[in-house]
Amino acid sequence: MTDLHELQAAQLLALFANRTLSPLDYYDHLLAHIDAWEPHIRALYAFDPEQVRQQARAATERWNKGTPCGPLDGIPVTIKELIATRGTPIPLGCAATALTPATQDAPPAARMREAGAIILAKTTVPDFGMLSSGLSSFHGLTRNPWNLERNTGGSSSGAGAAAAAGYGPLHIGTDIGGSIRLPAAWCGLVGFKPTLGRIPIDPYYTGRCAGPMTRSVEDTILLMRHLARPDARDATSLPPLTSDWSEQPLSVNGLKIGLMLQPGAGLQPEGFVCEAVERAARLFESHGARVQALAPIMDRPLLDGLDRFWRARQWAELSALGSEQFAKVLPYIREWAAPGADLSGVEAVQGFNQTFEMRRRAAQVFSEFDLVLSPTNQVNSFPAHWPSPSNDPQRPFEHIVFTLPWNMGEQPALSINCGLSADGLPIGLQMIAPRFADQWLLQVAKTYESWRGAIHRWPSPPSH
Repeated sequence: MTDLHELQAAQLLALFANRTLSPLDYYDHLLAHIDAWEPHIRALYAFDPEQVRQQARAATERWNKGTPCGPLDGIPVTIKELIATRGTPIPLGCAATALTPATQDAPPAARMREAGAIILAKTTVPDFGMLSSGLSSFHGLTRNPWNLERNTGGSSSGAGAAAAAGYGPLHIGTDIGGSIRLPAAWCGLVGFKPTLGRIPIDPYYTGRCAGPMTRSVEDTILLMRHLARPDARDATSLPPLTSDWSEQPLSVNGLKIGLMLQPGAGLQPEGFVCEAVERAARLFESHGARVQALAPIMDRPLLDGLDRFWRARQWAELSALGSEQFAKVLPYIREWAAPGADLSGVEAVQGFNQTFEMRRRAAQVFSEFDLVLSPTNQVNSFPAHWPSPSNDPQRPFEHIVFTLPWNMGEQPALSINCGLSADGLPIGLQMIAPRFADQWLLQVAKTYESWRGAIHRWPSPPSH
C-alpha cells in the first residue's frame, strides 16, 4: 500500500475526481508526515498548517460538487523563498534583509494559483541564494533527508529536502548556476532547468531560470504544462509552445551523445560518480545511441572570471548595508564577496564577458551532438553544516563546473538519479539538450527513467 505522501500529482487528481480520497483527508496525512520530518530537516518557510487545512477544506467541497477550480485543484506545491508570493516577505535567506511583504505573485506562483494548486509553503535558501548549501543566517540549517549529517546543496535547498522527504509531489526552485540540479542530485530527484525564458521569472537575470524539482519525470512534465506560459514581466519570456508536453518515452536509436566526464576546472569528480554516469551512457548505447567522449567546456579563466564578477555584484549589495545588518550576513558570504571591493570596473566587465564565451562553447557542442551526458555534481556528498562543498570562501564555485555553462548557454538541462553510492546517497546524472528542446529532453529523461525504474525506497522520518 503506497503511503499518501508518495503519490504523484496525477494519481492524487484521479483520487480527488472519483472521490476515493478527499483533499482534506490527504492533507490530514500530509501535514502529520511533515510534522514528523520538519524538526529534523527544516525545509520550510512561511508554513501555516491551519491556512493549508482551510484551503484543503474548500478544495474538498469543490471536488464533491464536481466543480474543481482548476486542473491542479487541491494539489500541494512548495515554492522557493526567492520566488515572490503575495503578502510574504522575501528574506533572501539572509538575516540582514528587511522583511517587506511582496506585493504580487511572481510568474511561477501566479501560474500555480491559476491552476488551483495549494501553495503549501515557501522553501528555504542560503544567504542571497549564492551557496550550494542548506546553511542560512535567516533560516538556519536545512538537512538532507537521505542522511541528516549530509548537505542538501542549494540554493534550492529547502525544495530539495521537501521533495526527498515527501512533502507532496510538486516543488519549484530556481537555478542560475546549478541551484535546481545540484540539490536535485544530492536529494535523488528530477531537477529541470529549462531553456532561459521558457518559464517566465521576475526578477529575471543572466542565466536565471525557475524549474520543477520532483520525484518523477511525470510530475516535472505536469508542472511544465502550467509554468511554461509567457508573462510580460519577463523580457526573456519565450512565445507559447504549439505542442503539448508529452509523457511518452521515445527511441534514442541513432542519437549522437557526448559523454563529458572531465570538468575542465574545479574539483575532480569522484570515481564512482563517473562510473554511474558511464553505466547510464552504456544504457543509451545499448538502445542504439552512439556515445563519444566530449571535452569539457569550462576552464580556469572562465570560472575565475565569473567568480570575480559575482563577487563584485554581491559586494555592491553588501556595501549598501549598515554595519549592524552587515554583521548578520553569513561570514562565508562576507569573506567571499570582500575582494569585490577592490575589483576595477574593467575587471568586473571582463569577468562578466566570460559568460559569452561559455555561451559560444555550449552552442558549439550541439553542432556535433544531439545530447550531452555528464555528472551533475563532482562531489557526491558533504557535511550538512558546510556552506559549500569546498568549505573555502576563496574557492566557492569549484563544484558547479558541470552545471554552470548551460545556464549561460541557455540550454535545457536536467538532473536525474542514476544510482546510489556505497553509503546509500543518490548520484546525479545530468542530461543537456539544444536550446528550445525542452519537451524533447523531458521525453529522453522519461525514456531513461523507464529503463532505470522507479525509486521505491525514499527516506523515512527519524523514529526518535
